Amino acid sequence: MGLSDHERKVLAEMEAALEQEDPKLLSTLTGKARTKQSSRALLGTAVLLIGLLLLITALVAKATLIGVAAFLVSLTGLILIITNLSVRANRSGGSKKVKKPGWGSSLNERWDRRNEQQ
Repeated sequence: MGLSDHERKVLAEMEAALEQEDPKLLSTLTGKARTKQSSRALLGTAVLLIGLLLLITALVAKATLIGVAAFLVSLTGLILIITNLSVRANRSGGSKKVKKPGWGSSLNERWDRRNEQQ
């Protein structure tokens, strides 16, 4: 069942309003934008795979220097991927994260109470 003309018009108005308010959200939802972070993650994945292939080749050929260089290439690709993940986590999480107290803080509180009583 298709949309009526009125429904299409209302939908187009909503999309235009959303584009004015938050263009990044709209591009994310529609999938039209390839961000710098996603291309960096793809580059990191490609570098990692090339490095691993070189490493396997060096192992088969018993070439130590090529193996060391291949390891460094793989490590570079892994660093690109990890830094991309940390950038995404910082952007999505924001600064409003509330850290829950863990078992260490409860132990510290108990220690402080014990010292106060003595």
